[in-house]
Amino acid sequence: MLLPDAVRARLAAMVAEIRSRGPALAWVKADNLHLTLRFLGALEPGILARAQEAMRVAAASVSASFTVELGGLGSFPARGAPRVVWAGVVAGGERLVALHAGLEAALEARGIPGEGRAFHPHVTLARARERRGGARLDAVLGSGPRFGRLEVGALHLMRSDLGPGGSRYSVLAEAPLGPLGTE
Repeated sequence: MLLPDAVRARLAAMVAEIRSRGPALAWVKADNLHLTLRFLGALEPGILARAQEAMRVAAASVSASFTVELGGLGSFPARGAPRVVWAGVVAGGERLVALHAGLEAALEARGIPGEGRAFHPHVTLARARERRGGARLDAVLGSGPRFGRLEVGALHLMRSDLGPGGSRYSVLAEAPLGPLGTE
């Protein structure tokens, strides 16, 4: 899900504050911060069309848009050296979990296998480049300010292109939330 500029700016400010504690982490650029409902990986054109249909079905199953609030910092795994550092969802997460479940069901109904793990809504801030990449972040994980709210009004199918300057994201399709794509 796309983030409002003000939320991205607050997240980027937090990253600037804690970056020196995780020098072996690859920090996500502010323009690339987003909330992933489901990672699909590389898709062939026929599968891409099925994924778009699943996204439309899942979006239509939600009665209307809703608000979530981002706050706090955490990591995967929760113990030991972090492989991923993230900002969490502190309000509205149950609606995201329900939306994710609907999307998973719609994807599986169209022959796209499920992830096979629990969904934890978050915005990825950094990924480890090496095994002990975020070892010095313990003091800030599990806490952190509120970063702001975002209105979840649509699902976006995003494409990620890796390049020398990092990932570039583009929107391939959008499905507004609500019956038949209306609010």
